[in-house]
Amino acid sequence: MNLLKVSDLTKNDIGGLLERAVRLKGLQKKGVPQSSLLGRVLGLIFDKSSTRTRVSFETAMFQLGGNTIFISGKDSQVGRGEPIRDTARVMARYVDALVVRTFGHPVIEEYAKYSDVPVINGLTDKDHPCQVLSDILTIVERHGSTDGLQVAWVGDGNNMANSWIEMAAVLGFNLKLACPAGYLPDETFLKEANAATEASIEVVETVEEAAEHADVLNTDVWASMGQEAESEERIKAFEKFQINSSVLSLANKGAMVMHCLPAHREEEITEEVLEGPNSVVWDQAENRLHMQKAILETLLT
Repeated sequence: MNLLKVSDLTKNDIGGLLERAVRLKGLQKKGVPQSSLLGRVLGLIFDKSSTRTRVSFETAMFQLGGNTIFISGKDSQVGRGEPIRDTARVMARYVDALVVRTFGHPVIEEYAKYSDVPVINGLTDKDHPCQVLSDILTIVERHGSTDGLQVAWVGDGNNMANSWIEMAAVLGFNLKLACPAGYLPDETFLKEANAATEASIEVVETVEEAAEHADVLNTDVWASMGQEAESEERIKAFEKFQINSSVLSLANKGAMVMHCLPAHREEEITEEVLEGPNSVVWDQAENRLHMQKAILETLLT
């Protein structure tokens, strides 16, 4: 089994991952050592820079008794022209699973096609399943479940927006996305998600409309990796798509504020809100570790 996108999972699959992540988090907090992946090796192939994804996967393997091998794109033979299919087949002879973090989604699909071991999406331009699974873990810890949940996405219709759309369809919660014209989510994701659920998944025109009665306010940077040349243009397009105290006041009392990090303070989110009592971004970041453990155990044991 591979984990390339959220829609690879069923509601039961996600429930199982959440249960396992909660259990593993509890054991780690109690200092109970785990060795379920003793002798296993995880390969990390990263074409994009990373802090949370890399460290959480490496720490997860270490704490479960396994080991990791990290290869950056520029250090691999793929960077010198070796076909992905060749690297995938060779790496599968050395390691027990692969985490690939890259740009175009077809790259990871090719790794999965030719690899004989599980391939995990550590991020592509299309989807970021590990992040949104960790976010759901954070919501369930605070909210109890996703039943009846109203989530607002504010900003770019990027890979995270796509993943939230897929997750809303699988789990059946309501989602409103406020994105500037020209930066809307993938239309295919929207159509497929709405066809798969009775929940409401819609794109709205203003941040205020998305935030009203929301239980969760969620955002990401305006310019993702690889879009740095567009920064000035994007700042102009996104200036009205910020999570601030005024927007937060429209949400439900106690609404959670989420950001997958890194954050550009005073752009997509204000310092006041990011560091305020509604912010759960640091719990989100920690939960990457516990969810990565659950994903690895599920795929490897």
